[in-house]
Amino acid sequence: MIARNTAFTFKGRPTDAKQIGRELGVRYVLEGSARRAGDQVRVNAQLIDAESGAHLWADRIDTDRANLPGAQNEIITRLARTVDVELVKDVSRRIEQEKAIDPDARDLVMRGWAWRYRPASKETHREALLAFERALDLDARSVDARIGIAHILVLNLGDGMSASREQDEERADRLLAEALDTDPNRQMAHAVRGQLRRLQNRVPEARTELETAIALDPNYVWARQQLGWTLMHLGEPGGAITQAEITIRLNPRDPSIFGPYALLGWAHLLAGHVDQSIEWLVRARGENPRIWYVHYALAGALGLKGDIEGAKASLSDLQKTTPEINSIASAYTYAPFLTYPPYRALIENTINEGLRRVGFPAA
Repeated sequence: MIARNTAFTFKGRPTDAKQIGRELGVRYVLEGSARRAGDQVRVNAQLIDAESGAHLWADRIDTDRANLPGAQNEIITRLARTVDVELVKDVSRRIEQEKAIDPDARDLVMRGWAWRYRPASKETHREALLAFERALDLDARSVDARIGIAHILVLNLGDGMSASREQDEERADRLLAEALDTDPNRQMAHAVRGQLRRLQNRVPEARTELETAIALDPNYVWARQQLGWTLMHLGEPGGAITQAEITIRLNPRDPSIFGPYALLGWAHLLAGHVDQSIEWLVRARGENPRIWYVHYALAGALGLKGDIEGAKASLSDLQKTTPEINSIASAYTYAPFLTYPPYRALIENTINEGLRRVGFPAA
């Protein structure tokens, strides 16, 4: 990355991205402009491959001048997150083309994150885990590989994709401890541990870990999303709604946007906002129809709304993705993290009440 003052020497000069790449020795150029119209500011940005001149990504951000410092922070956060994802994708493609036979550990970590950024499924998680495992085999000291493996294992636990819950929990815990022993300020390690603690029903510890991650990086949107789920466990769906809204505002084009959509759906439902819940759960389902808890909550919300046919259709979707959940009791067995007392009380009075209205078995 080139310092801002150096980059600014090209401002206003008719220089193309290839020339900038040659003069500065960089592979990518982030180009942008800002235009003001009254109280509105429009920022246009594009990421360019400095070798080929190809445009890899472009986006437009509209904001209000009334809160310019806040708007600047939001724009920077959105750009940083999106550019990070796009760079991972492009570098992963290059690695596949140039180092298919003999990738090194860093290449494999990059491949792992490229798979992780795809819509969640057993296949994408399996490929990500394989890349991170190979990276750790090549470099037994790699903190990044440890965090990557733990992250996928914990995602599998939360999404119902783990084939061995106890072993995956134990291994993720051990890898995160090793990573944090090496680097106590790795915000992702704290955030992944926070999700793991929530799934273990160690919810106060989860909150502490996630708040630590956010203190290290206030714009860490995934940690905010996980904090939202944790606040729901603590009986605070209003706080969860706030965290989800921040997440979407900071990263509206997240390739895993179904996550904050699902969070908003659950939080609104547990807060008693049935119509808003249905809207967000339908959007989450549209982004990723493979995640069981979206169908489960949507069936409950539609049941509360009185849409019996819609609720039964969602239960049919649930059976296709997760046939193990065929009753309310089986949902608690399948996902023990639903049993944390304040969380369970909210679920019983909303989601499960809706499910009972459409005849979903209690046991």
